[in-house]
Amino acid sequence: MVEKLSKKELVKQGSTISPTIHVGKEGVSEGVIEEIKTQIKRSKLIKVKVLPAAGEDIRDVASELAKLAEVKCVETRGFTILLCDPKIAEN
Repeated sequence: MVEKLSKKELVKQGSTISPTIHVGKEGVSEGVIEEIKTQIKRSKLIKVKVLPAAGEDIRDVASELAKLAEVKCVETRGFTILLCDPKIAEN
């Protein structure tokens, strides 16, 4: 059984990792969604960097990524989104 982690624990773990996916001027594309799904399966916790060229609000991008990739948005900070596998996050 997988141990559930609190938001505080997830943010603490997330502070040690670097963004591995960048959302650019094309915005949220199918390729970005597939890459998020692949990386979440492998590492359970990832960071996504939204470049200013995307021209979208960070919260809108975060909710769209979470919905389409079926992951949980842990936190948005600046231009960075922390996503995790919903199986490891407390509700």
